[in-house]
Amino acid sequence: MSPPSRKRKAIVEPRQDSSNRTSSRPQKRPRLQEARQIAVQTHDKALKDGELNVEKFVAAREWEIRALQAGMKDAKKVLSTRAHQGVPRDLRRRTASHNVKRVPKRLRERARKEMLEDNTPTVNSRTRKPRTSRARIRLETAKRLHDLARHKQATKEALTGEQIKAGVEVVARKPKVKTSVKDTPTAGVLSGPPKPAAKFRKRQIHKTWLPTHIFHSKRAHMTTPKDALWRFAIPLTPTEKSYRPTHRASALRGAVAWDMSYMSTISLEGILQDIIGVLWTMGVGAGDPADRLWLEKGKRWMDGTRSWEGWMYERNGWPTDGIAPVTIVWSPSQQYQAHERKMSYALRARRRLIIRVHPSAFLQLWTELLDVVKDRKPGVKVEDLRFEIGSIELTGPGSTEALLGVLKPITDSKADEARKADSPAGVWTRLAGLTNPASLPANVILGFSVSDPRPRHPPSAASQRASSPGAEERLLDVLARWPPDQTQTPPALFERDARLAAARQLPSQKAINRRKAGAAPGAYPDPLPSDPQIPILLIASRPRSGGQGTWTLLLPWQCVPPVWYVLMHYPLASGGSVRFGGLNEKRQIAFEAGTPWFPADYPGTKAGWEWEAKEREKRKQEWEKRPKGKRIEWSSVDLGGGRKGEIGLGWACDWERLMYGPPVVEVEGTSTATTKPTQKKKSGPVEVEEASVTTKPTPVKKRSKEKDGSKAPQKSKAGHTQAQETLPRSSQSLQANELSAAIITVKITLLARGTPTACARIYRLPTTSTEFRQKWLQLKQSSSSSSSSSSSSSSSSTTKIKSKSKQWKSKQQQQQQHVRIGDQSTPEARRALAASLLIGSRTSNTLLDMDSSGTGSGTGSSAGHADYPVVPGEEDLIGFVTTGSFSLAEGTGVGIGSILSAKVARKERGRELCIVREAGMALGRLARWEAV
Repeated sequence: MSPPSRKRKAIVEPRQDSSNRTSSRPQKRPRLQEARQIAVQTHDKALKDGELNVEKFVAAREWEIRALQAGMKDAKKVLSTRAHQGVPRDLRRRTASHNVKRVPKRLRERARKEMLEDNTPTVNSRTRKPRTSRARIRLETAKRLHDLARHKQATKEALTGEQIKAGVEVVARKPKVKTSVKDTPTAGVLSGPPKPAAKFRKRQIHKTWLPTHIFHSKRAHMTTPKDALWRFAIPLTPTEKSYRPTHRASALRGAVAWDMSYMSTISLEGILQDIIGVLWTMGVGAGDPADRLWLEKGKRWMDGTRSWEGWMYERNGWPTDGIAPVTIVWSPSQQYQAHERKMSYALRARRRLIIRVHPSAFLQLWTELLDVVKDRKPGVKVEDLRFEIGSIELTGPGSTEALLGVLKPITDSKADEARKADSPAGVWTRLAGLTNPASLPANVILGFSVSDPRPRHPPSAASQRASSPGAEERLLDVLARWPPDQTQTPPALFERDARLAAARQLPSQKAINRRKAGAAPGAYPDPLPSDPQIPILLIASRPRSGGQGTWTLLLPWQCVPPVWYVLMHYPLASGGSVRFGGLNEKRQIAFEAGTPWFPADYPGTKAGWEWEAKEREKRKQEWEKRPKGKRIEWSSVDLGGGRKGEIGLGWACDWERLMYGPPVVEVEGTSTATTKPTQKKKSGPVEVEEASVTTKPTPVKKRSKEKDGSKAPQKSKAGHTQAQETLPRSSQSLQANELSAAIITVKITLLARGTPTACARIYRLPTTSTEFRQKWLQLKQSSSSSSSSSSSSSSSSTTKIKSKSKQWKSKQQQQQQHVRIGDQSTPEARRALAASLLIGSRTSNTLLDMDSSGTGSGTGSSAGHADYPVVPGEEDLIGFVTTGSFSLAEGTGVGIGSILSAKVARKERGRELCIVREAGMALGRLARWEAV
């Protein structure tokens, strides 16, 4: 039995009810009793001294009547219940008080009246904002379908009865074209990205997805959502190991593909003479004599059968103010070809071309084009086609095979067989067996239309693998004649109607699956008249240093995913399928080909400098994350000869330090230059340019205000000059200061061991001392002599290895005779057994470590030796390495860098010697640089 509770009970005081009797029961329903009581007013004030005051009497009655009406109203409310109170308790909800849809249908009308009487705020489903993504998508879909049905109904009502009987079709509305023609309301307006799907719209607020983003996001490392690259979500590298497989697929067997739809496309249309003036003002063809590019050399380019790759510069800024490398493709014109012999008529023909440029330099090029076009009358129309034309790039021995299996051209059925064979579509089908696009004519173009490849998925490569007799002879005949130079027609890709029609006629994947299910087993579905015709443009380019060529496929933006998915599943004859690459693989292929990659290897341009500023900030953050004991202390780097401290910022290519020299410090009224950095008292990165004494810039050249070099130097001091155009034939008429301040992009090859990395310092041979310079030249002689002796003494070294191995084997056999084979317990027996098992490997390893003289390497020319020369001083610093690693293509350390032409003598241009030193290291290695 539970003990009694100690809680004090409430004491109910007795009260008196209406009959003056005490009761301990509390009063029930006080609100009901108050509602039933009606207040009245006596008439004593109206009756005074036997006289009746009519006004007061009427006022008192009026007050009583109002009190009676209010009492009746209150009593009615108190006695009645609301609609939501009449449902069972399990159906009641807190939101039922303001949402009539929360109560049963039989009570909704009553609840609606109660809410109107009480002025209760209600919910309107049409104006309510969805709170979930699914509700938002459903609402947007319902609105879109409602608008589409209303538009379709209005269009049908507008058609007459005769038009309906005749089967008049309603043409879809064309999107507005945003051009930049002078005196137009849309001048200078950039086009926006396509409207994404509703469920992906929130993810593309500050960036744009590539057409194949879903494919790459599941298989590759992407740029972070908050740090998009050039306002695109770009794949960086596949999740699987891909460095060596990419090298093999691009050079030995297989193929590598990239979705390059982030490349920007600009269209120019107008009178030929005006377009030529615009291109000439921006430096196109300025490096070559005028009769080479615009007349003789550029004839096929102007005809639209070749593409041109080169640099475009700021207005009248050649050769220092470069913007970016571009690719220009003309659309063939029958009017231009008809009057080609009469140049006066041909210049008045209306032409069209497209310019492909890297997205990092698009805005700068677009602004310059608008500035130049404004001076042209009647004007050149400039269109932004970034989100209308996409692109795919392929390289490797299997690239042509994969494209032939995916791209099936649509030929004209009315043309004869000879014309079909010589057409671009016919020539494309005859390229089976081509393993290198560089075998084709340089920068050749093929323009035609293809069918949707999805109905033929999975693709079959049996027809491509079959080798018929005489196939090589026919291929060589096509390459020698190249019929598309005479049969190329204007590609449909230049027409906006064709691009929109191809995108709108693409069937859904469900429709394609239904067609494939209805086809015979093992057969592809029959083509339909409603199938889309995808206009494409194929460009075959080759690297300047030789090697594998590259196919560039241009097609409408919305048509990229169908082609990409089928291409990724194409079975190659060499085995496997086509690999995909990211931005890192694109840089790797360019690096192995010995060509610079824009914008990282062009710090003299605006886009290149922005890339360098971003990269140096990343390297600085990585350096700061390391503990002090595990990171390089830049102020304590020993450069030899009593010099301490890294030159400039160790985590950056410090072009400010190279161009403006070391900071000038003022000590007791005298100005001296110092390179010794000082470190701040507080913990953190070492401020190399921060000194305890007051600093001031040199009076001749102005230093940058930013200590970490985040701002670019003046354009006139750091312009980029293309290597081939550094000293053209017509450069003698240029000013000396224009070429002296230019940056030259070079390729660096180490003559001995070592691997250059980014931010490595490039020195010229010492100029302060002849003896010091001679020490470095001796290293070149020793490296050249060792390479020649190794080739000449290959036979003698083989003989020595055989003789020494025989002697070593006989010696081991003599030692083994004194040891019993059956006794394995003694140390001598175990050593003899191990020696007999490893005799081959030990012999090869021992003899390979010896030089031709039979002694090991240890001469004074080797790195790290006491007599090894130290690196030159800061006065001989000429540039930095922007990209460096071990090249799998060349089998040695290779780097891509930039040097200042002002510090390179004119007689030393070409293949010359330099010294490369890693940032934070004291050892320098001899290398050779050549302009690229």
